[in-house]
Amino acid sequence: MGRVYNIGIAVFCAIGSFLFGYDSGIISSVITFSFFKSFVNNPENYDSLSGAVVSTFTGGCFFGAAGAGWANDKFGRKRTVQFGALVALWGCAMQAGANNFACMLVGRIVAGFAIGILSMTVPLYNTEIAPPKHRGFVVGLTQQMIGVGFIVANWVGYGCQFLSGDKQWRLPLGLQLAPAFLLFIGAQFMPRSPRWLLEKGRDDEALAVVRALHGSSPSDQEASEREFAEMQETIHAEKAVRSRSLNDLWATRGMLRRTLVAVGVQVFGQFSGINVINYFGPSMYRALGLSAGQSLLVQGIYGAVGPITNFFFITLVLDTVGRKKPLMFGAGSFVVTYSALTAIVASFPPEQSTNLAAQRAGIAMIFMTSIFFSLSFGPVSWVLASEVFPTRTRSIGTSVATCANWAFNVLFSQVSNLAINNISWRYYLVFICLNAIDFVIIALFFPETKGKTLEQMAEVFGDEIDARDVFDSGVHGNSEKMDHHALDVENVAIQCAIFQLGIWSGTPTESFQTRQVNWSMHAVRCL
Repeated sequence: MGRVYNIGIAVFCAIGSFLFGYDSGIISSVITFSFFKSFVNNPENYDSLSGAVVSTFTGGCFFGAAGAGWANDKFGRKRTVQFGALVALWGCAMQAGANNFACMLVGRIVAGFAIGILSMTVPLYNTEIAPPKHRGFVVGLTQQMIGVGFIVANWVGYGCQFLSGDKQWRLPLGLQLAPAFLLFIGAQFMPRSPRWLLEKGRDDEALAVVRALHGSSPSDQEASEREFAEMQETIHAEKAVRSRSLNDLWATRGMLRRTLVAVGVQVFGQFSGINVINYFGPSMYRALGLSAGQSLLVQGIYGAVGPITNFFFITLVLDTVGRKKPLMFGAGSFVVTYSALTAIVASFPPEQSTNLAAQRAGIAMIFMTSIFFSLSFGPVSWVLASEVFPTRTRSIGTSVATCANWAFNVLFSQVSNLAINNISWRYYLVFICLNAIDFVIIALFFPETKGKTLEQMAEVFGDEIDARDVFDSGVHGNSEKMDHHALDVENVAIQCAIFQLGIWSGTPTESFQTRQVNWSMHAVRCL
């Protein structure tokens, strides 16, 4: 039952990701509706204004993700999810009830702020409740629910095109209120993150949560005790040297590498161009020669391809193959699909050619891009960005990585519609070059984190943990004022740790970094 409970909690929390997918996806249909164009009432500048509708949302997401790091540390993951759902209710209501274009933009900003909070907090929460062997699947539910949100948004958009009057666009925007309300109420019954509870000194509550997440059988309880002990030792050692400074993200070589990997995988996910398709898919299909109605129909079919692929990937592949290989596969695949799409549109311009075979091939390349994204950056970017950081910097690190994602999302959402309409196939050359560079960087610099506990990431990234730093911060504070007795206590503790672990000799299977981590923890325990 422990696994069922664990996955059930993760799925419910991922309603926040469903909101992300729906709110992002529905706008691609809304901006094509004739009654929404009448509402905007500025046909000469509609391309730039429709881009503003999208980019104000993503801009709000950036600031929401930026503030969510502090909120997660201060109030916990559970309360931050609730707050994000409450703000989403506000933003969605403003969009659906907008009486002018300015109100619509403000509603998009507020909703974006909420989605920014949820886009950072949902994978963070799911990472911290997931067992190591299934963390890829549990955190991959983030992308799965984003995809489900896009499916629902695309088909709601397709159906609403047949409505008349302002309800053609108000209804699809207003439907977001239902999942936001469900998440706001239901989050009250979610357990708190055990790692956040440990950080706050609430060890008994953390142990109860870990036991509930593992199940009630003797073997499950034994596993929960082992995981809790490792979690407790690591987090208590980290608390001694914890700071809230952003500088911690690049204070050491190991932390700098963690930060670059987390930010890199999020930015590279934007370089896949998937959100260009999600936001402006109907515009891209019209550029291939389809009518407005056909474009929305194809977009609806397209929306189902990614989530189906993603489900099989996170269920059967991600926790077996790992993180690095799928990312390399994805980057290489995007180079191929965008090269083919560029060649098709350049050779058979829709405004000059009626070649149906070329049209179908172009649509196929867009579908293949979605499939390859769901086999690589879609789920892996959320998993990797949230699992690489130690507990003391996980909130702020995940926040920075998510902010980087949204920053590039803003860039692409603002320029893509203009670029597709003005330079056509030349715009796709950007994604060919970017993904070729991504492939090389991932191959050379990204580590493999499959199967590691969150506390074992120190070994993966080669962190250097100095027990003396722990003592300086956590035991005696200012070394200039430390008396001889404190020095004796420190020396005894270090000798105790060395004796217990044999740090200088070790075992053949232990890495030096592992012995350093263990030495620090046992030194603190001896004190």
